[in-house]
Amino acid sequence: MRHILTPEASSGGREIENNSPLKITRIETIPIRAPLTTDFKGSHYHMTHRATLITRVYTADGIIGEAYAGDEDVNLMEIQRVVHSELAPAIVGLDAMATEQCWLAGYPVTYDILRDRRIGLVALAGVDAAIWDAVGKALGQPLWRLWGGYRRRVPLIAIGGYYGDPLGTIEEEMQSYASLGLAGVKFKVGGRSPAEDAERVARARAASPKGFKIAIDANQGYNVAQAIELAQRIADLNIIWFEEPVGWDNDAQGMRDVRMRGPLPVCAGQSEHSPVGCRNLMSIGAIDFCNFDASWSGGPTVWRRMAAIAGSYGVAVGHHEEPQVAAHLVASQTHGSVVECFHPDRDPFWWNLIANRPSLEEGELVLSDAPGLGWQLNMEYIEQHQIRAE
Repeated sequence: MRHILTPEASSGGREIENNSPLKITRIETIPIRAPLTTDFKGSHYHMTHRATLITRVYTADGIIGEAYAGDEDVNLMEIQRVVHSELAPAIVGLDAMATEQCWLAGYPVTYDILRDRRIGLVALAGVDAAIWDAVGKALGQPLWRLWGGYRRRVPLIAIGGYYGDPLGTIEEEMQSYASLGLAGVKFKVGGRSPAEDAERVARARAASPKGFKIAIDANQGYNVAQAIELAQRIADLNIIWFEEPVGWDNDAQGMRDVRMRGPLPVCAGQSEHSPVGCRNLMSIGAIDFCNFDASWSGGPTVWRRMAAIAGSYGVAVGHHEEPQVAAHLVASQTHGSVVECFHPDRDPFWWNLIANRPSLEEGELVLSDAPGLGWQLNMEYIEQHQIRAE
């Protein structure tokens, strides 16, 4: 027997007993794409557009779960096709309250060895997040509470420091984050020599207010010796972590060496496709922080598995980008760290797509008691940026 809480139930309202499952009846998607103000460049990549897929899961109870996940401009329409042609036939008819069953039914979308595995993972992630939103709404509880409820406030930091200064000088960029009320920045390195990048990070620290958090992210741009050199050059700048410091081909051992031989904590996980991949990093002592990405790995269901593993290894957890779901996940965990976003010019979705995005208090995002993810999407903005079939 399932108990559904009315909206008043979380504050003492009545419970409704319901013997029927929260049956999924159909899945709807809306692809959206927005141009960025300029070309944002990391160590070995660049971005000119932001794209994502809004997913809605409808249930027989009339409850609609809604989420958006991923930033996959090139593969967006293929992800949408996978949702409708592969995931919907497997999941429609299941009980949304059976989240593990729904996730397992959808996981075969990752089995095609001739297709980029992340296409299936992002498709599954959007459906998984929408199912969880429906569950939260059915129970009348926010997901940060259902997933653990450790706290409702989480520090929000920007991802920035892009090469070419698309947001003005480094000093102007740091000031803009402080003006937005953010708690800090994750600063791009790895695209210049260690000496040049150290000078850039030093400028960011000098331009930041007291207590401002700074992490650095090489996006796998250095070799081990270069990463250690940079870490040593900025050891006194109070850097919270050094993310993905070394090349991808032997990164686990490389990160272990940077962590053991250098002075900075190491962060990784966004490039892993499963909790097992994250566990392998933890088991050899490669990381202090795990920023596994629910949107790139199959959804909140698997992120929570990673978090359980990280807790047993004493590794802190974060999340790569995607604050709309990351805030709930990180807030739920005792070993949660910070949540990441972008400047409004780099991610117009977080700042415009969510109509009821909460204001920041002393650099922290304060989550509400609204059930599920709690977001109200801006339909006018969606209408403006929706990709329509030709």
